[in-house]
Amino acid sequence: MEHLVCIAVGAVVAIISWIAAITYRKKVVESKIGGAEAQAREIIDEAVKTAEATKKEALLEVKEESLKTKNELEKETKERRAELQKYEKRVLSKEEAVDKKSDMLEKKESALAKKEEQLAKVKAEVEKLNEQRTQELERISGLTSEQAKEILLQTVEEEVKHDTAKLVKELEARAKEEAGKKAKEYVVGAIQKCAADHVSEATISVVQLPNDEMKGRIIGREGRNIRTLETMTGVDLIIDDTPEAVILSSFDPIRREVARIALEKLIVDGRIHPARIEEMVEKAQKEVEMMMREEGEAATLEVGVHGIHPELVRLLGKMKFRTSFGQNALKHSIEVAHLSGLLAGEIGVDVRQAKRAGLLHDIGKSVDHEMEGSHIQIGADLCRKYKESALIINAVEAHHGDVEPESLIACIVQAADAISAARPGARRETLETYTNRLQQLEDITNSYKGVDKSFAIQAGREVRIMVLPEQVSDAEMVLLARDISKQIEDELEYPGQIKVNVIRESRAIEFAK
Repeated sequence: MEHLVCIAVGAVVAIISWIAAITYRKKVVESKIGGAEAQAREIIDEAVKTAEATKKEALLEVKEESLKTKNELEKETKERRAELQKYEKRVLSKEEAVDKKSDMLEKKESALAKKEEQLAKVKAEVEKLNEQRTQELERISGLTSEQAKEILLQTVEEEVKHDTAKLVKELEARAKEEAGKKAKEYVVGAIQKCAADHVSEATISVVQLPNDEMKGRIIGREGRNIRTLETMTGVDLIIDDTPEAVILSSFDPIRREVARIALEKLIVDGRIHPARIEEMVEKAQKEVEMMMREEGEAATLEVGVHGIHPELVRLLGKMKFRTSFGQNALKHSIEVAHLSGLLAGEIGVDVRQAKRAGLLHDIGKSVDHEMEGSHIQIGADLCRKYKESALIINAVEAHHGDVEPESLIACIVQAADAISAARPGARRETLETYTNRLQQLEDITNSYKGVDKSFAIQAGREVRIMVLPEQVSDAEMVLLARDISKQIEDELEYPGQIKVNVIRESRAIEFAK
C-alpha cells in the first residue's frame, strides 16, 4: 500500500513538474514573441521612416531635374528666339535694300526713257538738217548725192591703189631682206642647240668568244650548227683567223641583232645544237621586239612628245635598226624633232606639235620594205590609221615636197629634215645603194610562188632561198633556181657573180605523250 502511495505521489509530482515546465516555457515563448513583435514594429517603423525620407529625396530630385530641364528649355528657347529675331532683322534689311534698288532702277528706267525720247528728237532734227544740207549741196554743185559719192570714191580709190602698191613693194623688199637674215639666224641657232652625233651604220657585227675552241662548237659536226644559225636568221657567219671573234654579216640590222643576241646566249649556255639554236633564235626575236618598244618609248620621252599610239611607238623603235644613206633612221627622226621644236620656238608656233610632226615624219621607213609605196605615203597612211591630226599627216606628206604644206609646222619639218640630212658625215650614199641592191635581190626571190623566205648574204654574193616542200618538189627546185638567176641577171647590176642557193627541207614532228 505504501508502495502504491509512493508511486501516486511520484506521478503527481511529475505531472506538476511537467505543468510547471510547460507554463515556464509558455512564458518564455510569450516573452520572446513579445520582444520579436516589438523589434518587428521598430523595424517597420524605421523602414516606413526610411521610405518616407527616400520618397521625399526622390521627389526633391525630380523637382530639381524638372526645374533644371525647364530652365534649359527656356534658355534654348530664348537663344532660338534671338537667332530668329536676327534672321528677321537681316531679311527685313535685305528687303529694304531690294526695295531701294528697285526704286533706283525704276528711277533710272524713267530717266533713260526720257533720254531716249530726247535722243529720238535730236536724231530727227539731225536727219532733217542733213537732208537740208544735202539738198543745198546738190543745188550748188549741180550733182546728185549719188553722183558726188561715185566721183569721190573713184578719186579715193585711185589714190589708195597707188599708195598701196608703193607700200607693198617697200614691204616686200624689206621682208625679203629681213627674212633672209632671220632665217639664217634661226637655222644656225637651231643647229647650235641640237648638236647630235652621227655614226654611219655598218653591215657587220662582231661577237667575242671566250676561246678559239668555241669556233668549232659553233660550226658543229659537218657544219650543221652554223648552217642552222644562218638558215634561221638569214645572217652570214664569217669564222676566220680572227682570234676569239666571229663576224656576223647582213645588210638587215634587225636580222644581225637577232643573230648576235642568239649567238651570245648560245655561247653563255654552252649547249650548241640545232634544236637549241632554234630556241635561242626565237628568244632573241622576242627580245629584239621588246627592245624596239623600249627604244620607241625612250625616243618619245627624249623629245617630250606624249599620247602617241603604242603601235607607232613600236615602229619608231624599229627605226633604230633602219638606215637612210647610212644615217640611223631613229636618230635622224629624234634630231628632226629637236630641230623642229627649236625652229617653232623661234617663230612662235606650237612647239609640241612641231616636235610630234618631226618625230613621225619618217615613220613610213619602218615598214617601207614590207609594204608597197613610198615611205611618205606609207607614213601618212599609218598616221591616219592611228588617229593622228590632219596637221601631222600633212607635215609627213609634205616633208619631201610631194604635197603642198598647209601649215608653218609642215614647212618647219621640211627645213629640219634638210638640215639633219645635210650635216657633214650624216649620210653615206654608197651604203644606201648597196643595201638597196640587197633588198632588191631578196624582193626578186620572194616574188616566186612557193618561196617561204630568202636571205641575201655574203655581201650580196649569195642568196639563200627556203622553199615550202609541199609546194615545190625536188625537180622544180632546179627550174626555180634557174628562173631566179635569169631574172637577177636581167634586172640587177652587180660585180662578179651571185650564187642562188635553193633549200628544200621536210620535217615530221610528233609529240610523245
